[in-house]
Amino acid sequence: MPTPLAAALSTAALTAGMLLGAPAAGAQTAAYPTSSFDVTYGNTYTRGTITWYNRQVVVSGEHKSVSATSCRGTTAFGVDSKNHDVAVNFSDHGVCGASASFSFPVTFYVAGVGVVRICLDNGAENPPVKYLKCARYGRP
Repeated sequence: MPTPLAAALSTAALTAGMLLGAPAAGAQTAAYPTSSFDVTYGNTYTRGTITWYNRQVVVSGEHKSVSATSCRGTTAFGVDSKNHDVAVNFSDHGVCGASASFSFPVTFYVAGVGVVRICLDNGAENPPVKYLKCARYGRP
């Protein structure tokens, strides 16, 4: 039968061991890498963040048009190591004479996509879409 002192020391050692093995309070898992983008064309732009996942990115930001007759939208392409477009997606709606927030995924069905090309487009909902200016962003 253990003595009260031995029982107290045993409990203290067990508690200390559990605390040393526990993660720090408020500790978080590692965040996914992000890249900022800015594609400006005259007084219009698309700006925001690319969040990189395994076979997908999420493109989030804001695009702006200064004229009610010149609309703007955002298109993103996944680009493979041979510089081929392997995936594309675009903002749901263009804006005309305003600015709007957007967020959309671009899913890659092949491995090794480390570049995303972001384009400011004419906001057309039907083809042909005109890409006014594009820029490439690599995975950090």
